Amino acid sequence: MTELMTSGIELMMVGMGLVFLFLAMLVLAINLMSALVLRYFPDAPPATAAGRPAGGGKGVDAGVIAAIAAAVHQYRTRPK
Repeated sequence: MTELMTSGIELMMVGMGLVFLFLAMLVLAINLMSALVLRYFPDAPPATAAGRPAGGGKGVDAGVIAAIAAAVHQYRTRPK
């Protein structure tokens, strides 16, 4: 019986060791990929409040904004 328990504990330790090594390698691989992405693909330029890149394109017409706001208000206040 003790030989069976010893064999079981040995198998458990080998299995836990392999899982630990796999997870450690996974963490290292994720950190390496993160470093590579940050190095070769830097952050995009900051976006404005409208979601467009800063400094590009024309502004949105105030009439368009008013029409969108009115449509949203009408949609939210209609009876269900």
